[in-house]
Amino acid sequence: MSPHLEDGNHVHEEQNATAGVSRLSEEIIRLIRMGPRFRGMLKTGDLGAEFSALMLLLPLRAMGPMRVTDLADLKQADPSTISRQVAQLVKAGLARREADPADGRASRLAVTEDGVAACERLRTARTALLERALSDWPAARVDTFAQLFEEFNSSVEALLRTDLGAPPRENA
Repeated sequence: MSPHLEDGNHVHEEQNATAGVSRLSEEIIRLIRMGPRFRGMLKTGDLGAEFSALMLLLPLRAMGPMRVTDLADLKQADPSTISRQVAQLVKAGLARREADPADGRASRLAVTEDGVAACERLRTARTALLERALSDWPAARVDTFAQLFEEFNSSVEALLRTDLGAPPRENA
């Protein structure tokens, strides 16, 4: 008995999906390899902290003050790595520690005005660089790509939340 469906396309569709996933896997690796060069092209000036530390400002700005342990969980990173990055942000004046209203013995990290300005500089630089990279793309294609990329990220995040076999954390 053949593994084909009534329309005869089942095996062909599976092979195409597998080939597409394989191609996507290679393109993701390619994007990751370009990451350091892309970061180097961002024109932000010196913001006083490593790029990985600066990336902690984005969720803090969006979600509000949080404990370092919660930030580590959110970033799926080792708490000691996040603590080191947080120290850079505090030293640079981009974040501040404040008492946790739920537990006065604990502290939370909050973004300062300088931190908000750094987030804006990062966003502006990132947008400008992507606009250059996509300048030949029609707007509709950019919109479609953004929608598909968002769906992809949501699918990966859902998998990471449910796959108990995955390593719990990576160093950021």
